[in-house]
Amino acid sequence: MPESSGIYRALVIVGGAALLLAVATDALAVIGRHVGHPLLGSIEIVQATVLVASSAALVIATLARRHAVVHLLVDRLQPGTKIWVERIGQICGVLLFLLFLGGSAWIAIDMWGGHEESELLHVPFAPLRLISLAALLACALLFAWQAIGSRRA
Repeated sequence: MPESSGIYRALVIVGGAALLLAVATDALAVIGRHVGHPLLGSIEIVQATVLVASSAALVIATLARRHAVVHLLVDRLQPGTKIWVERIGQICGVLLFLLFLGGSAWIAIDMWGGHEESELLHVPFAPLRLISLAALLACALLFAWQAIGSRRA
C-alpha cells in the first residue's frame, strides 16, 4: 500500500504545504488590495507553489495508481486481457512522461544560461524547472516499474 510509505507521506506534506502557501498568499493579496496595501508578487509566489504542488500530485497519483482509467471498458475484459490492457496503458504512461520529460528538458537546457527569473520577486526559474523534471522522471520510472512489476492483489 503506497499510502503507508514515507515517500508518499512526504509528497503529501510537501504538496499540501505548497497549496496552503498558495492559498494563504492569495488570501493576503486579496485582503491587501481591499485595505490599500497590495502584496506585490503574489502571483509569482502562487505560480511557484502550484508548480510544486502539481509536481507532487503527479507523483502521488502515479505511485498510488490513481490515474484515469475507463472502468466501463476495462472492467468488462477477461482477467488475462485486462492485465495486458493495463500493462499497455502503463507503457503508454511511460512514453507520455518520457515525451514530457524530453520536451521540458530541451526547454530547460535551451534556457539554462538565460538567467530567467520572475519580474517582481526575481524568483529563479531554473530550480522550478528542475522540480518539474524530477517529477516527470519519477512518473516515467514509476510507470515503468509498475509495467514490469507484478500486479497487486
